[in-house]
This record gives sequence, C-alpha cells and structure tokens, in this order.
Amino acid sequence: RGVVVGYDCRHNSEKFARLAARIMAAQGIRVHLYGELMPTPMLSYAVRYYHCDGGIVVTASHNPAKYNGYKVYGPDGCQAGPEMADAILSYIDKTPLFALDLAPEDDPLIETIPDSTVEAFLQDILQKRVCRDRDAVKDLKIVYTPLNGTGRMPVRRLMEKMGITQVEVVPEQEMPDGTFPTCAYPNPENRDALQMGIELAGKLQYDLVIGTDPDADRVGTAIRQKDGFRLISGNEMGVLMLDYICRVRKENGTMPPCPVAVKTIVTTAMVDDVALFYGVELRSVLTGFKFIGEIITSLDEQGRADDYLLGFEESYGYLVGDHARDKDAISAVMMICDMAAYYKKQGMTLVDVLDGLFEKFGYYSNQTVSFSFEGASGMEKMGAIMDSLRQNPPAEAAGALVTSVSDYLLSQKMMGGEKTVLTLPKSNVLGYTLSDGCSFVVRPSGTEPKLKVYIFAKAATERDAETRIRELKEAIERFIR
Repeated sequence: RGVVVGYDCRHNSEKFARLAARIMAAQGIRVHLYGELMPTPMLSYAVRYYHCDGGIVVTASHNPAKYNGYKVYGPDGCQAGPEMADAILSYIDKTPLFALDLAPEDDPLIETIPDSTVEAFLQDILQKRVCRDRDAVKDLKIVYTPLNGTGRMPVRRLMEKMGITQVEVVPEQEMPDGTFPTCAYPNPENRDALQMGIELAGKLQYDLVIGTDPDADRVGTAIRQKDGFRLISGNEMGVLMLDYICRVRKENGTMPPCPVAVKTIVTTAMVDDVALFYGVELRSVLTGFKFIGEIITSLDEQGRADDYLLGFEESYGYLVGDHARDKDAISAVMMICDMAAYYKKQGMTLVDVLDGLFEKFGYYSNQTVSFSFEGASGMEKMGAIMDSLRQNPPAEAAGALVTSVSDYLLSQKMMGGEKTVLTLPKSNVLGYTLSDGCSFVVRPSGTEPKLKVYIFAKAATERDAETRIRELKEAIERFIR
C-alpha cells in the first residue's frame, strides 16, 4: 500500500527524504512524498489518510542543529515499536547498503502529496474545537514563533481559519533555517528559545507567546502577567487542557459517556485529580507517544474513538483528537488559543486558571533533571547507573522513606516486601514512591545520550512544593553521580 515520506528544515533532511523515496520506488514501492518541509504530525496523519503501510520522516525534532534523525511509522500512524524496530534492523544487517538500486527522482511511483491533504489535516483539527467563539478569539493577541522550523505555514493557516487576526510572528525565527541562528537549542521548553517572542510580546503588550519546535510536534507557551511573562510547563499545560476540555464539554453537553484521557508515567499526578473530578478514565503508559497512539487506535477499533479527549506527556507533547497518532503542536496551538480566548472573555489568564486549580487540588511541582553522558562510553555509564539503582535501590531520599519501587524492565513493583506485576511493556525505567507522597522516575533518554530523572512533589503551598523539589534534586544527584 506504499509509504509516506516527509522531512523538516535540518541539514540534508530533504536530501535524505528523497533518497529514501528513490530506494523504495526502485523496489516497486509506491511513495507519497511531501513536496516541501512539513511537521511530523502531518506525516503521521498522511500514513492513515493514504492507508499506507508505513511512513518515514527525517527530523531531529527539538535537538541542536548538529543532529538529524530518521523516524519510522507503522500503518496505524504510530512510531515504530520495539518489535517493528528489531525487524527493520534485521533487514539492515543483511542488506548491502551501497549496492542498492535507486529509482530516478521523477519515477512515477513517487507521487507528490497535494495541498488538499494539508487542508484535510487542518479541517480535521478544527473539528475538535470544544468552543468556537470567533468574537473571543478576535480579541486575543498572540506572538508566534516557529523557531525557524516547519510550523509557520500550518499554524498561520490554522489561526486564520479560527478567526484569529492579531498575530505577530517573530521575524528572526519565521523562515526555515537548519542552523537555528537565534538559539542553540530550539526547544520550546526553554525560556531562551522563546525569549525573542517574549521581548516582542512585551513591547506590543500582547497576551501570550506560543512557540513550536522545528518539526512542530511540541509547543511551549508564555503568558503575560503584571511583572513579566510566566512560562507554562508541559505538565501544567496538560492539566489546563484536560480541565478546559472537560469543563466546556460539560457546559455544552458534549461529554462522551465514557471519556478517556492518556498520560505517561512521568507526567504529573495532578492530572489524576482532574480526571477523577470530571469522571474521566485516565490511562498511564510508558514514555513515548507511540504508546498513547496505541491507546487511541485500540479505542478506535472498539468503536470508541469519540471517547478519547486528550493525550499528553510532560515534555510539551499533546494530541487533541484522533486525526494523528503522534504528538501534534498544531492541534495543541488551536486548543491553547481557544482556551486563552475563553478565559480572557471572563477576565482571566491561563495563569489565573492554573492558580485556581492549584487551590482546588493542591500544589504540585515537578522538575526534570538530565545527566549527560557523551562519547562512546556514555551508554555503558548510563547502563551501570541503572543496574546499580536496580540492584541496590535507595532506602530513602531527602528524609523520606522509599515505600515502593517500580521496575518496568522486570515488570514488577515492590512495596512493603510484597511483589505485584506491572502490565506495561518492558522498559528500562525505575520509579520510586516516597512516604511523604513525593516520587521520582529514572530512565535513559530514547533520543539523546542522557539519563533523565523526573521529580514530583505535592504540598500545601507553592513554596513548600518548590522547596521539596530542590531537596529531592540534591539527594538524587548523589545517587546518579
């Protein structure tokens, strides 16, 4: 049934994408190739739109300019899982790579994807709006930055269709540029990446700054306050989105009878409280959006696609709707804009709403700490640290006892001397729960030479929660180093 191929703005991305298309066409495989750079979620969308057997996108997402990468997707539009990846590697091992045939660039098996597919993608997203108040969005004032990546065209087209008229794009970060000249790390999680947008929004007195990463699968947001701009974390935005979707759908009577939301195991527990409040079934999966995509596919196969509300992970990835099977910054931008306009009409910012949720559910704080292990020995060092933590788990952290240890590689949870089985797929991840309700999770990154630690705290006040995060961070650094 063919494959879809896409690419982003990085060095040689288009070259590698066209090379992949020619290799497959030479094997008699039909290829649907995007004729210009496009966001990663639009690749996931096109795999299902054209009923293909798989897809490839050449991108390194939010990583520094020196990186590039090759993402593979299955027929469901999800990124390849371990079984599929192993099968692909087995073929790589037995293929004479430099003896492959290449079809000509104008081979009839290579078809350019038309703009109508882009339009269908945007229309499918727009159908997922829970509040369509064109008067409210007209009052919204937005500074947008694509961080020299792929988001410029689809995000601007989407905003225009939504009726948003007051939009300024950061000029230095508007056009695609694989060198990312304005920031060393084009990741909207970082304030540095959004700083130009924040300065422009401050000068114009605009409401919010929205930034998408180079392949437009992640989005970061900064909200104007009296004393400057406040960045919303990935966890906080996920909580805001789920609360907003549930609140408005309850108001307009469109909440499904058995609603489902999905998060990863390294995402804030605050979303559990929100889901419980609204009667939403919240499912937890391993890190990696393919696992969220698998839940959506499963619901679809059960005839329950309409029950799906939202999937998100702490690393600024969200999927509103079932149009794709990967995180999608374009649909997230739509939801953020509608949400900001909805609350602005009530005289509130997203920070005001978030503060209200903290007062309602308690103050949750979180921080992700990364430890880099560069070079050939980096993987060995990370493996040794994980082995040590697995074989000799800490008994306490920052004055609190470790009450349970979840080992997702061994599929077991140890609590009070009793062992229970974990049903998620095997993965090299360790989770620790503490006696004071705090927790942390340790895992090697899947895309970078880093060991990542996710720290979670809950307290009666914001100050107490932040203090607890600092204490836990210091304790964990001693485990890792």
